[in-house]
Amino acid sequence: MELKSLIKKIEKNNKKLEKDAQNKIDLKTKPIGSLGVLESIAVKITMIQNSLNPVIKNKSLFVFAGDHGVAEDGISAFPPEVTPQMVLNFLNDGAAINVLCKHNNIDLKVIDMGVNFDFEKNENLINKKVKKGTKNFTKFQAMTEEEAIQALQNGIDVFDKINKKKKIDIIGLGDMGIGNTTSSSAIISCITDIDPEKCTGRGTGIGDVKFQNKVNIIKKAILFHKPKKDDAIDILQKIGGFEIGGIAGAILAASYYKIPVVIDGIISTAGALLAFLLNPNVSDYIFAGHKSIEIGQKAALNFMNLEPILDLKMRLGEGTGASLAINIIDAACKIMIEMASFEEAGVSNKE
Repeated sequence: MELKSLIKKIEKNNKKLEKDAQNKIDLKTKPIGSLGVLESIAVKITMIQNSLNPVIKNKSLFVFAGDHGVAEDGISAFPPEVTPQMVLNFLNDGAAINVLCKHNNIDLKVIDMGVNFDFEKNENLINKKVKKGTKNFTKFQAMTEEEAIQALQNGIDVFDKINKKKKIDIIGLGDMGIGNTTSSSAIISCITDIDPEKCTGRGTGIGDVKFQNKVNIIKKAILFHKPKKDDAIDILQKIGGFEIGGIAGAILAASYYKIPVVIDGIISTAGALLAFLLNPNVSDYIFAGHKSIEIGQKAALNFMNLEPILDLKMRLGEGTGASLAINIIDAACKIMIEMASFEEAGVSNKE
C-alpha cells in the first residue's frame, strides 16, 4: 500500500476489550497485579489482536541495514566497512541476533536499505537499497525528499511482502549501520527538543574525545539543517538514515495490519518516533523490548508513553533486546490462555 494512504488508515487498537482483558487477568489464580508488567503486556496484546485468547505463533525479526556518510567524521569506534562485514556475519549465522532468534524460534531476515556494498543473493537477505549510504549530514542533507519517502515505502513493502507469504503474529525490529546512533540521537534531540548533550550516548564504545566530537556534530547538523520537529519526512531527509526510514515504514505497516511490533534500542526507537509523528496511533501496537544504555532512548520512549520490558544493560542493537522481549510477550499470551481462574481451579478467592 502507498505510504500516504496507509498512514491515514492506521487505527487505534480495540480499547473496548481493555476492561474485559483486565478482568480476565485479575481472576487468574494469583493476587491481583502479582505478575507485574506481564499483566499489562497481556492486556495490550489482547487489545491488539482483538481477542481475549491472544496467540503468537509466527515470530519474525527484521534487521534493517544502511551506511551513514557522517561516519567519515570519526563518530564511531569502528570504520564504515564494518556495516557490510556484519551483514555478512548475519547471513552466515555468526552474530548475537542469529543465536537469539534461533533460541526463541524467530524467523530472521536482513534488509539492505543502503549498505555501501553489493551483496550476492541470499534467501535471508532482501534488497531494498535506496542508495549506497546517506550523505554526510554535517555538509549536506542526508538524503533527498524522494529518497526519504522511498525508505519509508520500502519498509512498508518488505513487511507487506513477508506478511502475505505467511502472516506475521509479532515482529521485532533491529538495525545495523556504523554511524546510526549519531543519526538516531539527532532525530530524538530534534523531535523531543532535548539538548544533544543529554540524549547522545557512546554508541560502539567511543572515548571522551570522540564522544564530544559526536555531540558537537549533532549540534552542528541540527543548527545547519533546522529540521521541522513535527515533520518526520523532513527530519529523515536531513539527518536520518535509510535503515531508520525502513524501520519506521515497517512499524507503520505492522500497525496498519494490527500486528504487535517490538522495537529494540535507540535506532529502532528513533524509527518508531518518526512513525509516531506520522500517526500517533502506532504506539498502540509498539512494545519497547528493552532499556538501552543509550540515554536518548529514554526521551524517545517517554515521548511515545512507552515503557521498556527488559533492562539487561544492553547496547548492541541488531534487534537483540527485541528478540528476548518477544518471548516475554509470548509468555503473557500463554498466561491469558492457559492459566486457570479461581473458579476453574476450585481455589478460594480473597474475601
